[in-house]
Amino acid sequence: MTVHDARRTCATLLVDLEVHRRSIMRILRHADVSMTLEIYSNASLMATLQAQRRLGEPLRVLPSALSSRDDLQ
Repeated sequence: MTVHDARRTCATLLVDLEVHRRSIMRILRHADVSMTLEIYSNASLMATLQAQRRLGEPLRVLPSALSSRDDLQ
């Protein structure tokens, strides 16, 4: 494993742990957060699925919220 591989693994783990991008920037010693985001912007499959699930949560609640409003009228 090269130093570059270890660095990329560290960045990936930090992203998966939802560490703030500024903290990742400081850990990796980048001068600018755009450098961090440009190099380590690949999202893991699990992180993508979790984001999609969280995005859909309000949509699942919406029908029941609307039906309870109809009962009030």
